[in-house]
Amino acid sequence: MAKSTTEGAGTVTPLRKSQPCPECGRPSTREDYPFCSDRCRSLDLARWLNGSYAIPVADDESSAGGQGTAKNNGE
Repeated sequence: MAKSTTEGAGTVTPLRKSQPCPECGRPSTREDYPFCSDRCRSLDLARWLNGSYAIPVADDESSAGGQGTAKNNGE
């Protein structure tokens, strides 16, 4: 009985399908997910830190100058 439990212990079923690296397109590795290597992960981090990536912000006229927040709070 102990023999049957150790036979299948060497195989690991992946939880998800390998995705392409967002930097170079090669298959990603488990250790560096979602990237394929430490190099691609570092390149992406450098782009965030240098400001190459930016999250767009929509200007809302009602909150310009902080006037819209006072009306919403009942002040």
